[in-house]
Amino acid sequence: MTRWMFDGIGLPDGEQVHFEIGGGDPEVLPGRFALPGLVDSHCHLTVGMGEKTLVPLGEDAARTMLDELGQAGVRAVRDVGGDRSITLKLAANPEDGKPLILAAGRFVAPEGSYFPGLYEPVPAGQLVAAVEAELDAGATWIKLVADFPPVGPDGPIRGRAMTPNYEIGAVEEMIAAVHARGARVAAHTQTALVSELIRVGIDSVEHGEVITAEDLEVLGARGGGWTPTLTAYGPPDPKATPEQAERRRRRVEHMTAMLPLARQYGVHVLTGSDVFGTVAGEVDQLVKHGLTVTQALEAATTSASEFLGLTGSEDLVTDDADPRDNPEALATPAAVVLRGQRIR
Repeated sequence: MTRWMFDGIGLPDGEQVHFEIGGGDPEVLPGRFALPGLVDSHCHLTVGMGEKTLVPLGEDAARTMLDELGQAGVRAVRDVGGDRSITLKLAANPEDGKPLILAAGRFVAPEGSYFPGLYEPVPAGQLVAAVEAELDAGATWIKLVADFPPVGPDGPIRGRAMTPNYEIGAVEEMIAAVHARGARVAAHTQTALVSELIRVGIDSVEHGEVITAEDLEVLGARGGGWTPTLTAYGPPDPKATPEQAERRRRRVEHMTAMLPLARQYGVHVLTGSDVFGTVAGEVDQLVKHGLTVTQALEAATTSASEFLGLTGSEDLVTDDADPRDNPEALATPAAVVLRGQRIR
């Protein structure tokens, strides 16, 4: 056994700290800055990018992704949709030296309303029964795909308007059933439907690019969360049409206005890698979209841990460079200790 020791600057607070983790012979961890472990609040361990669209990944790929997340200092992952036979099994059997998993199990969407091959459709009349089955199998979250554009054989049809996947009354009934079991609902939404979803009780907004100040006030009043997944939108496309470039500009402008308001209203802003990004990249994007560096680091650490109910104090990530100067420094930690075990 080793007692891991650290003296330096503790983040997000920025104060001088002394940490000791474990027992036995002492060993000093490298690095000058330390965080209490990162949290990836919107991840898909069994989804990857294919040639044209998103594709399912197997258990080996999921385990590899989990290892990579751990090496990057991620202490916990909220898997918000994927192959339930893999994600729920991994969540139920946490391994030493790997991030904990909070799993939602399957994507909940009707026929023709999500990426082909990634989900088993759930008809509206079976919505409550389907989520009950996920909870029975060990899910602690439910991932509702609340709105989506029409889908072709290669995935979403570009340029087509997104529409609600279920009537709001059915969604409200489903949410009540989930809450009665002590679980929570994360909703994929990219349209004005977000207002109705918040009204009927979703616990976290995923993406939410047209969320309003009024929505944030309601969500914050009950301690809800918002994972904007900014890195999922990717860099500007040099081949974008003027209309596409203008839509991107308006989205960036809106998100930059809403994110500071979310913090003001008490919403837990969260970092999520989705399929394309990283926690470090998301912290960087949150800063570029209006949050202070401290707020962005909280989104990746303390705020996320509080929102997801993560406990324990045996996770630590150290960095040689100050992430407040360059958030991307989070991607290459000097040392990582997960649940008392040093893995990097």
